[in-house]
Amino acid sequence: MTTVLATYNIKGGVGKTSAAVNLAYLAARGGAQTLLWDLDPQGASTYLFRIKPKIRGGGRKLVRLRSEVSTLIKGTDHEGLDLLPADFSYRHLDLALDAFKRPTQRLARVLAPLYREYDYVFLDCPPSISLVSESVFEAADALLVPIIPATLSSRTFEQLDELLDGGRSGGGADGPLILAFFSMVDRRKRLHREVMERLRSQWSGVLETAIPASAEIERMGLERDIVASYARRGGAALAYETLWEDVRRRLGEYPSRPA
Repeated sequence: MTTVLATYNIKGGVGKTSAAVNLAYLAARGGAQTLLWDLDPQGASTYLFRIKPKIRGGGRKLVRLRSEVSTLIKGTDHEGLDLLPADFSYRHLDLALDAFKRPTQRLARVLAPLYREYDYVFLDCPPSISLVSESVFEAADALLVPIIPATLSSRTFEQLDELLDGGRSGGGADGPLILAFFSMVDRRKRLHREVMERLRSQWSGVLETAIPASAEIERMGLERDIVASYARRGGAALAYETLWEDVRRRLGEYPSRPA
């Protein structure tokens, strides 16, 4: 059975891509066949994997199911980890989806032929509230939501929680499981500590693991690699390992969403 995990936040610059590539790498390193779909037209995940951000026929042909998705997948330098690259045409994906009678079901239909091949599919999502994000909510079993522990960033999590009516982390039966975690944390800052304490007391879906603000993570763009690969024993890599353990444990605690 395939588990679909989306790194998502309404706000940009909070660590979605860093989490997506590192967690996907850790899933593959643990022996799971893993795919990452870079849905962001900026193509940061694709860049980190040293792959050209281009798919034949573009996003419109893909969501129309006129492209055979398996032929668009690229291997990465990491065993067991494949990539469905970004494409600049994804900036118009909302318009392509809007042409369908049930637009929010299209991403799940694109992925359906791959479920026999992969244990995990990660979706690295652009920051937005749009038809693309609503399609992600339909396709994903869980949303992995990075939050910078500051007032404006935490407010976007509250907005997301309201948008999904709490998801399954709030006791509902429908929608994706919401698993939030703190990102770019500086524990020396009193505000960071206070925001983390407040949100953890308010929402059961906030994980204990926090990803630190780290030069090791910032180096990913220079290395064009994953911190859990090139700095495996560093503090940031260990934090991602703990986060992945937390995510897997939480997934096991909740029943699967209705088919």
